[in-house]
This record gives sequence, C-alpha cells and structure tokens, in this order.
Amino acid sequence: MTLQSTLPHRSVFHGWFVVAAAFAVMFVGFGSAYTFSAFLEPLQRDFGASRGSISLVFSIAGFLYFALGLVSGPLADRVGSRPLAVIGMILVAVGLSAASTARSLVEVYLAYGLGVGLGVGCAYVPAIGAVQRWFVRRRGFASGLAVSGIGLGTLAMPPFASTLIASVGWRGAYLVLGAIALVIGGGLSLLIENDPKDRGLSPDGDPPRETSGATNAGGASVREAVRSPQFVGLYVSCLICSFGAFVPFVHLVPYARDNGVTASPAVLLLGMIGAGSTAGRFFLGALADRMGRDRSLIMVLIGMAFAMAIWAVAANVWALAAFAFVYGVFYGGWVAVLPAVVMDYFGGRNVSGIIGILYTSVAFGTLVGPSAAGFVYDVNHSYTLPILLSASANIVAALIVVAILARSGTRTISAAKS
Repeated sequence: MTLQSTLPHRSVFHGWFVVAAAFAVMFVGFGSAYTFSAFLEPLQRDFGASRGSISLVFSIAGFLYFALGLVSGPLADRVGSRPLAVIGMILVAVGLSAASTARSLVEVYLAYGLGVGLGVGCAYVPAIGAVQRWFVRRRGFASGLAVSGIGLGTLAMPPFASTLIASVGWRGAYLVLGAIALVIGGGLSLLIENDPKDRGLSPDGDPPRETSGATNAGGASVREAVRSPQFVGLYVSCLICSFGAFVPFVHLVPYARDNGVTASPAVLLLGMIGAGSTAGRFFLGALADRMGRDRSLIMVLIGMAFAMAIWAVAANVWALAAFAFVYGVFYGGWVAVLPAVVMDYFGGRNVSGIIGILYTSVAFGTLVGPSAAGFVYDVNHSYTLPILLSASANIVAALIVVAILARSGTRTISAAKS
C-alpha cells in the first residue's frame, strides 16, 4: 500500500461548479442586457425616436426578466434549475439575433424586450436559487460570487458592444452578442444542479452524516412566506428601491454625453459600475456573513442613496467615474445580499419560488423607472429630478428594512418551521 493510496481523496465541492454556472448565466444574460446604454444613441438615430421611447425597450426587458421569476422560481423548485437556465440562454440568443434584423422600433421592443426579458427571467431566479441550497455558512459569499457575473458582465460587455458597434454596426453587434449567449451561457448552464442531496452531499461540502450544522431541507411554504411581515416589508422595500436602481444602466452614458464626455469614456462609465459591482458582490457578500445579512441590506441601500447624491452634482468624467464605482459597489452588495436574506428568513424548501415572487417588485420598478427618467428628460432636458427621486427612494427602502428588524428581531419563518 502506497502513501498516496492511504490519503483521503479530496475533490472540489460541486457547489462551486454550480456557482460558476450561475456566474456564467449572470455574465452573459445581464451583461447583454446592460449593453443597452451603448445602443441607445444609434437606435435613437436610426429610428428617429425620443429618448423615453428608446428607454422603454430596456424597461420592457427588465420588467420581464424580474417578473418571470414568479413562474420560473416555483417551476425550478419542481423540475430543477438546469433546464430553465438552458432555455433562458437560448431565448436571450434568439432575442438578440432577432433584434439585429429589426426594421422598426416596435420590432426592437418585440425582439430585444421579449427575447432578452423572457430569457434572463427564465434563467436568473432558478440559477441564483440553486446556489442558495448548496451553502449555509458561506451563503453570502457564494451568492455574491455567483451574482458577481452581473458586475463583470457590466464591466466587460458594454465596452465590447461599443467596439462592435463601431466596427460592424449595432445590428452586427447584436448578432455577435447572441452567439456569445448561446455558446457560453447555454453551455455552462448545463453545470447547474438543484440540490446537494441529489449527489449525496451536504451544504458547504460537509460530510453527508454531519448533523452539527444547519441544513437547507426545511423552510416555509410559499403561502406562509408571502403572508409574513418580513416578506411584505422586503417586497415594498425592493419595489421602492428599484424605481431608481436601474436608471444609471440606461441613462448614465447619455448623461455623460450631454456633459461633454466623448463616446468611449462615456461607455466605460458603465464598466466602472461593473467594476464596483464586482467588488461589492465579493466583499459585501462576505462581510454580510459576519455582520448580519439583514443589517448589511440596510447598509447597501443607504450606500446607493449616497452614490446617487454624487451623481446629482457630477459634471465631469472623473466625478461620474467616482459615482459609477461607488454606486456599483453598493448595487452589487444589494443584489448579492438580498437572496441570502430571503434564504435566512424562509429556508430552502421553496427559496426559488419565494425569490421569484419577491422580484416581481423589482420588475414593476424597472418597468417604470428608466423609461420615466427618459420621458422626464424629454420634457425638461435634465436628469436632476429622476436622480434625486432615486436617492430618496433608497433611503425609504432602507427605513423599511429597519422596520422589519425592529418588528421581527431574530425570529424567522424558517426557524419557526424547523
């Protein structure tokens, strides 16, 4: 018997492959969606449309990819997350490819709005819900790592799209993005699995017979969760916050162009949001595991309001870059911490369904916020009012989470059911 044969075989915990697959879904899906700001000017020019009308393309997609979680979340709890993620990436690819052939703004609404919206909506909640089940102690970090794909997608994809637009036009750019969604997003989403127990594993890679830690088997039913004060408070908080949360993703580039910033640096500002978002998802997700995830949620909402205040007074590229990075950090923290808070409150049995219902609040805010900001600009040629309202909305959202903590203390629905 050799020394090597006596050593225990240690392999990479499969939960990290699930995290990597969810990362790829976020990178491709949201990265493609958040390139929209780079397409706003060429679409506005080619179709002779107002800024509000063009912004509505993104709002439709955003509404659908958050609202569809109402269906895709519970469906993932029943049939598994992998098939929904694969179908979602295929829909994104089809939508982007169809947008490249659009001959009217209505066709862009149908192709991009429906294709990207339905595709991301089909994949997002199932992918992030699957990650929650694979971890307990490191849930905040794992969730942050998975959704950092959104941040890195926002960092890499808009400048890439801008380069494509300059070289092959916006139609060719959409076609290339569609191919990337199909090959990378669709291929890597095959690694997603719903639950560690299907492989005879426990969360965090603990031995299967270990009983000292928490498990993900129990939790509230969907009906019990949505009737709880914690869920109602989270829902209202997300609704109010999301009215302004996605305004920068659509309007930061045209805002910068209005203030004399040339095209390439203006698009790179979206990359700064992505860079900050990636940092926020890594570090604030891990920090939330230590300081308390619900308290971290309050912190990131206040941080988003602070960043919006910077944007309200920014008038040059450096100030806008500072806003973009700071906003990205706290926005990334919000996206990372929120699913983990849901898991903490309600357990893992129906986590995808509960997250999906919660994200309908974000859907309504996304539908209204970016397009409303565009129409306000069309009227008074200023973004000041939408920016200030966005900052105020984040403060109100934070106060609602404070009220949740004051009402419920440390008691959670999942604890009551265990």
